[in-house]
Amino acid sequence: MINFMKRIIRLIFGLFLYALGSFLTIQANIGLAPWEAFSMGGTYLTRISYGNIVVITGVIIILIDFVFKEKIGFGTILNAILIGKFVDLIQFVNIIPRMSNLGLGLLMLLLGLLIICIGSYFYIGVSLGCGPRDALMVALGKRMPKVPIGAIRTLIEGTVLIIGWLLGAKIGIGTIISVFGIGLILQFTFKLLRFDVKNIKHESVTDTLNQCH
Repeated sequence: MINFMKRIIRLIFGLFLYALGSFLTIQANIGLAPWEAFSMGGTYLTRISYGNIVVITGVIIILIDFVFKEKIGFGTILNAILIGKFVDLIQFVNIIPRMSNLGLGLLMLLLGLLIICIGSYFYIGVSLGCGPRDALMVALGKRMPKVPIGAIRTLIEGTVLIIGWLLGAKIGIGTIISVFGIGLILQFTFKLLRFDVKNIKHESVTDTLNQCH
């Protein structure tokens, strides 16, 4: 049980870092990444807070993952709920300014992407289930075995980006950097931390509860 609590604390810390990095990319004000654009578009459409749109989207995707029989772990569920709520909390505290300068915006965006990658290291490393969106990508990959997983990821992110843009979300140079830069920064961060994501075997909620008994 003590080991489980340590893993949960590490998971929550990782999700907080992910939310902080995500909020920094928004405040950079030079164009949103696909999922941020989708959530911001949802906020413009419904007037529901950005964080709550993230939560609602995450829960819907978890239901789709469940239908596709993907593994749902404690990490999957907390990912869907906490990232959005943490973003709302950070926005409420109101200590991160919105950039109005391209140079400072670029720096804030890159810092945000780096923090997202460090957060990913913490929350993926506890092997309590991957995020809802990653599980969706895996599920679609299994159902379209001839399509490269990178193409499926691009299709998902391209779709949500177009929806976000149509709903009024800001698209710009930051969008391009986020789409193409996140993979490179993730690879660099994981290499620096000597973390091989391929060695992680995620647990479902049932797997984890069985270990705790």
